[in-house]
Amino acid sequence: MKEERKELIVLINQAQAAGARQSEACEIIGISAKTLQRWEQEGNEQDGRLEAKHKPANKLTDLERERIIQVSNEPDYANLAISQIVPKLADNGVYIASESSFYRVLKAEKQLKHRQKSKPARSVKKPRALVATEPNLIYSWDITYLPTQVKGIFLYLYLVMDIYSRKIVGWQVYENESSAQAADLMTDICQREDIKPNQVTLHSDNGSPMKGATMLATLQQLGVIPSFSRPSVSNDNPYSESLFRTLKYRPEYPEQPFSTQVAAREWVRFFVDWYNKEHLHSAIKFITPEQRHAGKDDEILGLRKEVYQQAKLTNPNRWSNEIRNWDAIKGVYLNPESQKIESEEKEAA
Repeated sequence: MKEERKELIVLINQAQAAGARQSEACEIIGISAKTLQRWEQEGNEQDGRLEAKHKPANKLTDLERERIIQVSNEPDYANLAISQIVPKLADNGVYIASESSFYRVLKAEKQLKHRQKSKPARSVKKPRALVATEPNLIYSWDITYLPTQVKGIFLYLYLVMDIYSRKIVGWQVYENESSAQAADLMTDICQREDIKPNQVTLHSDNGSPMKGATMLATLQQLGVIPSFSRPSVSNDNPYSESLFRTLKYRPEYPEQPFSTQVAAREWVRFFVDWYNKEHLHSAIKFITPEQRHAGKDDEILGLRKEVYQQAKLTNPNRWSNEIRNWDAIKGVYLNPESQKIESEEKEAA
């Protein structure tokens, strides 16, 4: 930089000697005349900004930094957040530095990650993404409470659904939660649906009936692959959560608690029959779960498409855009990776 300045000064002087004005020569180079005059002063050839060293007037001393570290690790403060340490010190008539200074010093010492006695929060990975392209590949199940006429006493509804067809493939109402009862239900479902080993993945939350020894042993014997949600994350098991909401918000859902286990089973049987055989499910293009489970959705949706196409030909003025999309839903995802779905949808288009 110093040599460059000297060279520019020489060039400007040469231009002046040839008859050019100093201001015009400076303007061509891109500096002002005042800047040139400052450069020509003795001892001012180097850019002072490059060597500038600013020291904040309120910078902590080494002693103050050591005191922050020492106090923060004392027994009375070692398990506290900085936002609690500084006020506590002030209550004792002590001021060392601001909270931001505490944060800055402790961050440099790598003492900010976890200061409590409790264990650090455990990082739990999201369950692997699964996709069902036909019935009997991925089941989702859960247990919900059904109120009884005795306050504090509940019945327990076990529901298993196929996420591809949305069909309820199995259910039962019990008086308690038990992995043995869940295992019996899955055994019955596998027999009725003729499930082969390693054919079905069964997804659930982390409840004790889902992860009980009897249930896991039965799944292994049946060749059913277990899959579990992250603890306290309902979004990992959305199909069962949605099904329970549909069940409990039906107009026919009893206003009064169930009087007996038999009464609860009768109502659930009525609901399952309606849901599987009559309910036009919006997520599968308004096909009943039983129709889709039986593979009839392509035929039904194809007929709908023909009806719409004929209607458009008959009265084209009524249609400003294409007819409604009645193509069947091909893949149903469980805990999908959004980028993966987007790329697959683009490929399909």
